[in-house]
Amino acid sequence: MDYNFDEIIDRKNTNAIKWDVSPSLDILPMWIADMDFKTAPEIIEALQNRVSHGIFGYTQTPEQCYISIQNWWKKQHGLSLEKEWILPVIGVIPALSAAIRSLSEKGDQIIIQPPVYNHFYTPIENCGCEIIENNLSYNNGIYTIDFEDLEIKASHPKAKLLLISNPHNPVGRVWTKEELLQIAKICHKHNVIVISDEIHCDLVFSGQKHIPFASLDDQYISNSITLASISKSFNLAGLQVGYVFTKNAELYHKVKSVFAIQEMELLSPFAIEALIAAYNKGENWLVELKKYLYHNYSFLQDFIASELPQIKVVPLQATYLVWLDCSALQLNSDEIAKMLQEEQKLWINSGTMYGKAGEGSLRINIATPQKLLFEGLQRLKKALG
Repeated sequence: MDYNFDEIIDRKNTNAIKWDVSPSLDILPMWIADMDFKTAPEIIEALQNRVSHGIFGYTQTPEQCYISIQNWWKKQHGLSLEKEWILPVIGVIPALSAAIRSLSEKGDQIIIQPPVYNHFYTPIENCGCEIIENNLSYNNGIYTIDFEDLEIKASHPKAKLLLISNPHNPVGRVWTKEELLQIAKICHKHNVIVISDEIHCDLVFSGQKHIPFASLDDQYISNSITLASISKSFNLAGLQVGYVFTKNAELYHKVKSVFAIQEMELLSPFAIEALIAAYNKGENWLVELKKYLYHNYSFLQDFIASELPQIKVVPLQATYLVWLDCSALQLNSDEIAKMLQEEQKLWINSGTMYGKAGEGSLRINIATPQKLLFEGLQRLKKALG
């Protein structure tokens, strides 16, 4: 089946956060992480069939939902999951918040690796925990983990959790098995629980391989939980659907108890239908999507190399979020982002949104028809060229 990712769909006046929160009608939004493409037609059909039933009461999570998750992870990532390890939930962010709440106490230290997904910060602060930053190292255009610093911070008696972004948002790294093993060994040694956010795991490009944290040696992953969803891969964030899994029964029950208290376990009938359809029928669409996204990335690379050589494009191994090194401009990230929005009506994110380690960088969302991407790049050139 052919999928038309070039189709430009008017999303204004649909209450889309990406397009409708700006007071300016001529803003071109390339900031928040959702795509400007229709989801897979197989998912749309499944949702239409559910709508035609006409009754949308409280819905239990069916066996097929678990089977679909299990089959997907086995086929796509070589990971065998037991049903008893899986907890469906109304989204990854609520799951992250609940996991932190259930596995830490006020005053505990929680380690993150900036520049990193900005929503890692909020639930830590809301739980009264201390944010500890194990900043990624940036050398010759590549981000790596500072393991010496991680060892020091994980060894602190108050260190309780490490949140990792795997693959990494916003720098686009796919962590290798060796890197993840080193994380696992350090955290196992110091009894630090790892929460692995793998929401972008299905958006890994050709030549790279996603390594689930839960696929590492059992002795190292007993203190870990994984968060995942269909939301990024199939552009379904608005359906509020996700799940967590862990082999550790104690961690499972701790997290499950908070899910129950916060009434986060009942998925909507639409979330259930979408998940089953995505994992059972959406693979071909996803394959073509990734080809289109990588083509957009290559287009952006060529444009910037030719028109804005002072900006460096950090290699994109996964996600549709490109990290731009603008340090040569000698302007701070907030100033650049503000100038782009005010002068060129281009909305992309300042690197400091992802921690102080993001200073000098910008994040741009390329999951849009290439015509709109080109327009965005032209606006970038007018401001910074």
